[in-house]
Amino acid sequence: MYKLIAIDMDGTLLNEEKKISQANYDAIQQATKNGVKIVLASGRPLVGFKKYLKELNLISENNYAVAFNGALVQSTEGSKIISKTTLTLEDYKSLYKLSLELEVNIHALTENSVISPKDNEYTRQESHWNGITCKISPVEDVDPSTTIVKVMFVDKSDIIDEVMTKIPAEISSKYTVVRSAPFYLEFLPKSVNKGSGVSALAEELNIKQEEVICIGDAGNDIHMIKYAGLGVAMGNAFPEVKRAADFITKTNEEDGVAFIINKFILNSDKQEDLAV
Repeated sequence: MYKLIAIDMDGTLLNEEKKISQANYDAIQQATKNGVKIVLASGRPLVGFKKYLKELNLISENNYAVAFNGALVQSTEGSKIISKTTLTLEDYKSLYKLSLELEVNIHALTENSVISPKDNEYTRQESHWNGITCKISPVEDVDPSTTIVKVMFVDKSDIIDEVMTKIPAEISSKYTVVRSAPFYLEFLPKSVNKGSGVSALAEELNIKQEEVICIGDAGNDIHMIKYAGLGVAMGNAFPEVKRAADFITKTNEEDGVAFIINKFILNSDKQEDLAV
């Protein structure tokens, strides 16, 4: 029996209008009533998806979220922190130097803002989607006390494609590097990823690995999909995510999350089998 479902947000739970469909909402509510722990696992800061947690009735000290791609795992009410691992200002400076060499835009996320040395559409988009402050400031002017949670290269998808082939080995060995969207390449502490975040939470809740379902669509979901007892890729997932999964569900426009909950939690026999 599955006891915990970790669900990615963008491209997974949310449709292309950034909304939770009625089918996904209903399935999550029923799973919760059946005693299954529903956990949203996102690259966003917690404040960036708290409205969705509220919509799903998941705000409490007994509900949890995995934010910043696993850098922060905490209760959705906010006071209980399961794990927190961040970067340093020196990491930001080092990756900024690399961004100049590779001619790619960069920004960093703090606990409640996005900062960038250059105004660009992707940084403004990050600010808008997450409802956080956007600060344009030279890297050398960032307050030394600032907590850098993660750093991102942000640019057109073809630029990110090329940049990925040029990441030096010493950078790849020092950081967890994941592509969370066609235009986002993220850098996190080496020990941090969604899989480690979900694992830490499962251990805290005394839930076994084989009792966990993880659902996602992008490169930053691969760690948790591989960790899960049942790793699920969305029908719209990156090809490498589908290859890592145990099961492929429908797309985010076709209520793929509800499909999984109905099939594996609510045991509906009316679902078409899409197993890989």
